[in-house]
Amino acid sequence: MALNPARRAALTDAAIEVLAREGARGLTFRAVDAQARVPGGTASNYFASREDLLHQTAGRIHHRLTPDPAALADLLGAPRDRALVTALMHDVLRRIDQDRAGYLAMLELRLEATRRPELRAALTDTLRADLDANIAFHLGERLPGDRDAVVLLYLGMTGLILDRLTLPDLVDQDGRLVDALVDRLLPPA
Repeated sequence: MALNPARRAALTDAAIEVLAREGARGLTFRAVDAQARVPGGTASNYFASREDLLHQTAGRIHHRLTPDPAALADLLGAPRDRALVTALMHDVLRRIDQDRAGYLAMLELRLEATRRPELRAALTDTLRADLDANIAFHLGERLPGDRDAVVLLYLGMTGLILDRLTLPDLVDQDGRLVDALVDRLLPPA
């Protein structure tokens, strides 16, 4: 297997674009090579199998969707109240708008995981670790609300994200429901 990390990242970024545009069934080595504008056969030199490509692409999506530490530090300069949680939730939507393909690709991987037990196990582990980290972050930063509130925020935001990506004209075009979600889930100061 080829070891050039920059080329591997470019190929997984290309795979993300293919997933977002074509879905999991369209994710082939040939499609990734074409998207990355590399010679045919390049992706097969970097990934042992399509399963390997899916798993490494999931890891790359996870990396791309991680909040920027500097932007997070700026947000955390505010008091630990519902307004800060609201700002953090709006930041999630901002990141979705900036990397729409990354989030669509994650949705495609989640759908593909319903048919691939190994992928389902890997995504479950990754997303469970992310949720646990978000809960620990929320509680560690002494933000309002308990563990259940964080899980409910996750579930509410997941629904809003799904609608924003797939049926953007259905609900919450202006982010108003994010404000309502936080106000209704978290106790007042």
